[in-house]
Amino acid sequence: MSAPAAYAPPVPHVARGSAAYRKISLALFLAGFGTFSLIYCVQPLLPLLAEEFHVGAAQSSLALSLTTGALAFAIFAAAAVSERFGRRELMFASIGLASLLNLAVAVTPGWHAILALRAVEGLAIGGVPAIAIAYLAEEIEPNGLGFAMGLYIAGTALGGMAGRVLTGILAEFLTWRLALAIVGLGGLVLALGFVLLLPPSRHFTPRKGFDLRYHLRAWASHFGRERPGVVLAKPLLFAIAFCGFGSFVTVYNYAGFRLMAPPFDLSPTQTGLIFTVYLFGTVSSSLGGMAADRLGRAPVLIAGLLTMAAGIGLTLSSSLAGIIAGIAVLTAGQFACHAVASGWVGRLGGASKGHAASLYMLAYYLGASIVGSSGGWFWTVGGWPAVVGFTLVLIVLAIACAVRLMRSGG
Repeated sequence: MSAPAAYAPPVPHVARGSAAYRKISLALFLAGFGTFSLIYCVQPLLPLLAEEFHVGAAQSSLALSLTTGALAFAIFAAAAVSERFGRRELMFASIGLASLLNLAVAVTPGWHAILALRAVEGLAIGGVPAIAIAYLAEEIEPNGLGFAMGLYIAGTALGGMAGRVLTGILAEFLTWRLALAIVGLGGLVLALGFVLLLPPSRHFTPRKGFDLRYHLRAWASHFGRERPGVVLAKPLLFAIAFCGFGSFVTVYNYAGFRLMAPPFDLSPTQTGLIFTVYLFGTVSSSLGGMAADRLGRAPVLIAGLLTMAAGIGLTLSSSLAGIIAGIAVLTAGQFACHAVASGWVGRLGGASKGHAASLYMLAYYLGASIVGSSGGWFWTVGGWPAVVGFTLVLIVLAIACAVRLMRSGG
């Protein structure tokens, strides 16, 4: 008679305040910082690119929109690939490869070649955002997830700010090409720090082979009701991500064109410094995550969206101070919303958290790509008031989705 198998106690989740929690939080902070600095480092350069390559505002925005669009679809593949090769390894490879591609953009002469490289860079970056959300949802104990997610989002906020501000300053005193090269080198350093800090997954088991039907079923499951009569919570969160982040990116894309033209006539450095308001996103993402843990997710989400609407309205001001205040308020609202919604999707993901997160991030970056480029048409036809009207309509739609979630008991 064989001896009974030894009992293996379940592996505990990482507790808030532990050394492992601090390492995970710092590593994911570095990942968010690195990836978002790479994504958005071209945003303050859009007017310079339009001038150098003789293209319009909407065409110059493709340097960002193609990256975010490719990123949106890459997230699908990243979620599936990470099921085979692991979370940590794929995130490290993604940050490193994207950094190298940013270096390639810096030395590429032709406009269309630059756009192609930026699209490929988006594909490479796809290995981070959705997988980071899944990693945190799998490894962190539930009562510490909101704060940990907020710290990751804070890293993305600081990275987005650093990419915008640094390239704006360097482009004026050096060149925009050297500015992009420096951001690429910084990404390589952050990738190394990330992989040295992040512990291997303890609650994730890689799947052998690649089963397409399994992945299709997993994605499809997030569009169905968990039980009859229950609201389709995850699709509503996906719609909020599309509308909210699309509006945010649209304002940031075309604010530079407005501020570098009369009557403001700001320089690239001055325009870039305005994006230090991303610090408000760093604070609001952490506060939003903590508030959701205590007050409930839907009320905090609605408050964040109303804050975004107020910020967009403030940008109609004719004074520079009013415009900056509006961008700051918009940024605070956006990152509070993202911290709450992304953490909510992770909690609802069930056994396929990576697939749920990938759908959320698909909607998030499709909003950046589609809405961000579409905003160029409104800017060309109706100026800043048209951009404001366009984005406010989207925020109203997002609020309607959030109210539906709240009424369902979210």
